[in-house]
Amino acid sequence: MHSRRSFLRQGALAATASVAGPAILRGQSPVHTVGIIGPGGMGSNHVRTLAKNPRVRIAWLCDVDRTRLAAAAKTLADAGGGTAKTTGDLRQVLADAAVDAVWIATPDHWHAPATLLALAAGKHVYVEKPCSHNVHEGRLMIDAARRTGRIVQVGTQSRSTAHVRAAIERLRSGAIGTILAAKAWNSQLRSNIGHVPASEPPDTFDYDTWLGPVPHRPYHENFHPGRWRWFRAFGAGDMGNDGVHDIDIAAWGLGVDTHPRRITGSGGKYFFDDDQEFPDTEYVSFEYDSGTNEVGSKKQLIFEQRIWSPYHQEDAENGNAWYGTEGMMLLAKSGGWKIIGKGNKVIEEHPRGTPNLAAHHANFLDTLEGKSPEGAHADIAVHHFSSTLCHLGNMATLLGRTLHFDPATEQIPDDTEANALLKRDYRDHWATPQQV
Repeated sequence: MHSRRSFLRQGALAATASVAGPAILRGQSPVHTVGIIGPGGMGSNHVRTLAKNPRVRIAWLCDVDRTRLAAAAKTLADAGGGTAKTTGDLRQVLADAAVDAVWIATPDHWHAPATLLALAAGKHVYVEKPCSHNVHEGRLMIDAARRTGRIVQVGTQSRSTAHVRAAIERLRSGAIGTILAAKAWNSQLRSNIGHVPASEPPDTFDYDTWLGPVPHRPYHENFHPGRWRWFRAFGAGDMGNDGVHDIDIAAWGLGVDTHPRRITGSGGKYFFDDDQEFPDTEYVSFEYDSGTNEVGSKKQLIFEQRIWSPYHQEDAENGNAWYGTEGMMLLAKSGGWKIIGKGNKVIEEHPRGTPNLAAHHANFLDTLEGKSPEGAHADIAVHHFSSTLCHLGNMATLLGRTLHFDPATEQIPDDTEANALLKRDYRDHWATPQQV
């Protein structure tokens, strides 16, 4: 059975064996030469943050949109990071022997292909969430990371955020007793993206390279920039966008270290009349069962999504709750947390905090240098469980039935239709994963 603990141990050993020695011998942190692949959107935050980090030199910026590439170069210079080489072809970045790590902040459909290419080129990888476009890609990424001995950190920065880590420590200490259920929610007000006809891509945008190994389809203005996440060919909806952060925290606090066995989803487009292909309203239940009758052997994780709501649930636009035999905890990743005990009395509160991107970068760099005893906080094997929850949840909602998932084989026995959704079709392209 695939478990978080076993893969974390493997990851820590790989990090120590492959990269720790030289950094420790020098007695100081080296300056890491890196490339940023996809420096628009969230990628621009990476550029801005890394430009101020003395442990990093950004040598390359790569984007298929020349306008966004020029904006990223300006962001780098304005933030004090100097200049970098620019390209629209990530293979140029990976061919540079001086580059020892890359940040990948592309659309989701490029996460796995770019990571696999980077690992094959001997680079360490920081890749944005969700790590994969589908379940099978996540498994390919784990196998490649372990095979090459490189580190893959996923951009769920709450894993390195102080107030979230403090909350998990309190849950681990038994503050609310045995935890039987957890909830994650994504309730916010998104925009209607309208109905857009096919058109020609802008002259400044290399649409064919943007598609990568995805089968060709006509360009729509709703694909780029940013709105690609609402289309099944490219993204995982808001469950895999914002929701994955809260799902990851929920599973972490619940203490599960495998996949769920039963997934039930319902929902659809209740509010938006537009081109979005994913639900704007969704409710998914994940059930874990270790096969015994002991209290705590069965656990449940609930995900709720309403991306049309102008109000916050439990004082958090995106948040978590854990329900234990002795109390409950409420947490906002952009807020604080509190423990509520018997009689609905608040027995402990923690002040507000916000997701700490710089701390997540620091953990990645520490891991490369062998300075993090626990390894990467969001190692690819850890995040694969969380991204798989998003994929399975979207599948269950789309199919409208309960999925019975085998955690060991990562298959859905006797369900040909559902199993087909665990992978995707690729076209003949230089970035198509070779393992498929």
